[in-house]
Order: sequence, then C-alpha cells, then structure tokens
Amino acid sequence: MINSKDYYEAGLAFHGHQCPAMPLGLRAGEAAMNALGVGRAKDGELVAILELGERHCATCFADGVQVITGCTFGKGNISKTNQGKWGLTLIDKKSGKAVRVVPKTEAMMVSKQSDFMQKYRSQGVPASEVPEEVVAPLVKNVMEAPESALIAVGPVTAYDLKEAPHSFNGFACEECGEMTVTEYGRIKGDKKVCMACAAKR
Repeated sequence: MINSKDYYEAGLAFHGHQCPAMPLGLRAGEAAMNALGVGRAKDGELVAILELGERHCATCFADGVQVITGCTFGKGNISKTNQGKWGLTLIDKKSGKAVRVVPKTEAMMVSKQSDFMQKYRSQGVPASEVPEEVVAPLVKNVMEAPESALIAVGPVTAYDLKEAPHSFNGFACEECGEMTVTEYGRIKGDKKVCMACAAKR
C-alpha cells in the first residue's frame, strides 16, 4: 500500500511552498495507486491523465500527483486535458486497467472558503508568503483526513491506451544549430530546420 505521508517532504521540496493543493494531489495519487494495486512508476509503466487546465486555482495538485505516482512531464507519462477540473485517471499499462479519482467538492470547498484562499491567494499574495498559521491547518487536514472524506474513487476499468513509441531520432537545425527531434523538423528551402526557424521569414 502506498502512503502519501511518505511522500509529503519530497512533494514540498519539489513544489516549493506549502498549500493544500499539492498534498491533495498526493492523496489522489495514493488513492488511485492503491485502487490499482501498483507501485510508483520507475519508467513509463503508469500513465496519468489530469483534467487540469491553465491558470486556475489549485493546479499545484499536479505536482503532488507527479511526486507520488512517478508520472512526470520529463518521462512523458502524464498529460493534461485542459478541462479545468481536478480529476485524475491513472492507467496501469501492464494490466490494461485504469481508475479515475477526484477530490470531493465539499473537501475542496474547505480550502476555497478559507482565509488562505479568500484573504491571501485570491488577493494576489504568493502562496510562499501566506503565514504558516493560515496554511498549516489546511495541509494537516488534507494529509490526515480519511480518504472517504477527501477522494471519490471510481471503479477500476479496462483501458485501451494507444501510445506512439518514443522517438530517438534527432538532427541539428541547419539555421540555429540546436538539436531537434526529427519528427518535429521542417524543410525550409533546401535546409532541414526546427519549427522555430521554419516560422522565421
């Protein structure tokens, strides 16, 4: 069984500030992994699909998910659907099984209605500058709440994941000289170039 408390310090170091959303990502990842009966991904054996969008509150959730599941943007086994929601679908490629978990609305509303959000974050105060006494109780609540009060765990289902293989091909752009993955290359006149150079007039 995965325990999110074992990953909190690593999550905090990775994320950079205390807030309730990163630990919520830890808890969501924990719930999904335990539902599937899997450990943390060392390579690409798990795939995480987050429903987060851009520039909305609590996207810090993604960092907790990355830390605990081992699904990272560097490995390429995590993606966002840009729906502006906090759902997480975790897929185990070996078994072909997946589960969707989502933080419960009532649990998220505790943070949304707190001084952390109302008096600080929504007023433009960076999370790292919110007083400890304001944020620490929220973090404690997320880390210590029973899973049933915090996360809704969907059924484990079959999942047909269609993935293109990783490319190991590359070339040096003939204009800027920077390495480019072959599949992203363009032809500009008689030169093989990167997308940025291809767009230049």
